[in-house]
Amino acid sequence: MATFTPGSAQLVCRALVVDREGRVLRVRDPAGLPGVRAEAGDRTLLEAALRAVTERTRLAPGDLCLTPQLLTAPVQVEAVGPAQYEFTFALYLAREPAEPLAADWLPVDQLDPGSLRARVRALRLDGRPAPVNASALIHDGEGSYLLHLRDNIPGIWEPGAFALLGGGREPEDRTLEDTLRRELAEEAPGLDPARLEPYAVEEATGTDGLCVPVQVFSGRWTGDPDGVGLTEGVLLRWFRPEVLHRLRMSPDTRDLILRHAADPAQRAPVIPRPAKAPDAGGTELNIVGVHLYAEDADGRVLLGLRHPDAAFAGSTWHFLAGHCERESAVACLVREAYEEAGLVIDPADLELAHVVHVLHGPSSRPRMQLVFRARRLGGTPWLREPDKCLAWRWWDPDGLPEPLVPYARTAIDGIRTGRTYSETGWCPA
Repeated sequence: MATFTPGSAQLVCRALVVDREGRVLRVRDPAGLPGVRAEAGDRTLLEAALRAVTERTRLAPGDLCLTPQLLTAPVQVEAVGPAQYEFTFALYLAREPAEPLAADWLPVDQLDPGSLRARVRALRLDGRPAPVNASALIHDGEGSYLLHLRDNIPGIWEPGAFALLGGGREPEDRTLEDTLRRELAEEAPGLDPARLEPYAVEEATGTDGLCVPVQVFSGRWTGDPDGVGLTEGVLLRWFRPEVLHRLRMSPDTRDLILRHAADPAQRAPVIPRPAKAPDAGGTELNIVGVHLYAEDADGRVLLGLRHPDAAFAGSTWHFLAGHCERESAVACLVREAYEEAGLVIDPADLELAHVVHVLHGPSSRPRMQLVFRARRLGGTPWLREPDKCLAWRWWDPDGLPEPLVPYARTAIDGIRTGRTYSETGWCPA
């Protein structure tokens, strides 16, 4: 996007607004395209052109959108005098104005003869708004949706809110799916759904107030958000539709997810595909993790808040857990329970309650996460390793904390419904 820096040159920014009939908006006095001089308060030259429209015609920014052909680039740049330049930006009429305009609509042929008229004809600016952004509606096929908590920084799109991943089209993108896959590779490199299918076209409002048509693609993925290598925003998390009302997010995004969740066609079974070890050498060793599922007299589940500096899932709630060394899984859990929380457990009081087979990414080693139920606990949990865990707390299974390690939630849901095995991260074909 062209930016404006005050200097000795005079920059005039004009707006070529085209409606759905291919007509061009011209102000009446003086006759011509809406235009103003760029000022120091204009963040971009396009913003100055947009200001010209709103000041001269009574159109609001939300009545206009970018053209797919040009995006934020000017349709024409001309030198009109010594140190004087004229930038013309093309915009489409996205919505019919609510009141009469102080301007007229004229055919393109009535533009002043010259390069601008030829340029408009060559670009075939038909005035029909089309998506210039793409978003990913990622779901796991079992009713959960992946949401991105954006940075709370003024000036960005939806600061501090939960939103879908995605972004705007760049000139080198051949299709909007190319746009979305490029954005996913930039924002979350480990998130690569096998298939993305067009689902809906939604309208959003850009940071400059323009209407932004967005092509929403749906895709199925079952990985761990903590393993995607997030480079923008605060976090990625799975959420079920029934908790969306508790999140700060656009009502349009919430309605979109609820609409998708209510569609029976979106609940088709996931068909797994076989995969080879990264080195294609045959059998691959799995890391074995052990986890304690303990309930108090009220049926609440014991969870710990991991230290922010933890190597895995910092500042996130999780089971009491550890990795098996050269020891049995039960012996490992007995040891970890005492080392982390001062709990004494008789091995005879442990029973296997659930197994989650986890793959955090295509290059990571698979993990077999074993969750054992303790029929009895000796002692009360306390912080024996405060560098690893900040708190132990009992939680109602219907009101689990956020953020919670996704596969821990999967295990709790499985135990409550009587299932003994789950998988996450094993992408469908």
